Amino acid sequence: MSITRRTMLAVLAMPAVARAQDGFPNRPVRLIVPYSAGGIADTVARIVQPRVAESLGQSLIIENKTGASGALGAAAAAQSPPDGYTLVLEGATTITSPLVNRSLPLDYEMLVPVTQLTAAPYVLGMRADFPAQDLRGFLAEAARRPGTVTFGTPGVAHVGHLMGELMQAMAGVKLEHVPYRGGADAARDLAAGRIDAVFISESSLRPVLESGKARPIGVTGTTRRPNLPGVPAIAELLPGYDLSTWILVFAPAGTPEAVQQRLAAAFRHATTDPATRARLETTGSDPVAATPAEARALFARDKAVIGRLMREAGLLAGG
Repeated sequence: MSITRRTMLAVLAMPAVARAQDGFPNRPVRLIVPYSAGGIADTVARIVQPRVAESLGQSLIIENKTGASGALGAAAAAQSPPDGYTLVLEGATTITSPLVNRSLPLDYEMLVPVTQLTAAPYVLGMRADFPAQDLRGFLAEAARRPGTVTFGTPGVAHVGHLMGELMQAMAGVKLEHVPYRGGADAARDLAAGRIDAVFISESSLRPVLESGKARPIGVTGTTRRPNLPGVPAIAELLPGYDLSTWILVFAPAGTPEAVQQRLAAAFRHATTDPATRARLETTGSDPVAATPAEARALFARDKAVIGRLMREAGLLAGG
């Protein structure tokens, strides 16, 4: 009887949030995508959505909440209760934004990585009628007309912006940055001829490439991509150039570890599913299955690397 009594007292003393973990999730989970529909973040979210919901036994509701280079959507997630029911899907902007903008609507320390979904380089795409045929010609034209050749990215301080800034620094040219709410928006203006180039995901650029209104002239990783075998790595022309990105799922800081583990397992269920993996690979992304600890380790490592790169490029706020 004494053991039963002690057990009952322990259960009664548990905080309500702890007891709620046992039944997690018992209602739909919201996944905020802080970029426009059609971009890589939105595409990845919708590809994994069915299998994640299947594993959770609850709906996964995707909400596009754009603005401030992803910060508005991230803030909405960070300010939500740390119970696992509101998440945000983000890339390396979670690292770059605080380094270049001291007036963000949130502190990214309010979010914790739960799992990694993909890893991928970006593609440098150029409008089809630009007066160049390849990356070498593009940079030569930029050198001839300093500050007039434009490149679009998914936003100020987005990793695509950093990719462009690093290329300028290494090539000794000056381009004009044009920020958008997402990669799909930048791609549409590239197709319309309003900008000269973009640093965006292969997924966002693909429709424009297929329309013949743009051509890919470089990838930001160290090697060529299987989906774009004829497109050189920028490092082939600028040795040492290497900057790829990833997509992580974040939860509000303070989300119980057990809930994080349950969420990570659901996303791993999606990224290890053969059909889902195949669809992710068509976007130019490499599917990843990660635990919360692995996601946190990746984030910490890249935070140090990207911070160093931005410091060397003179991109830090106030410096």
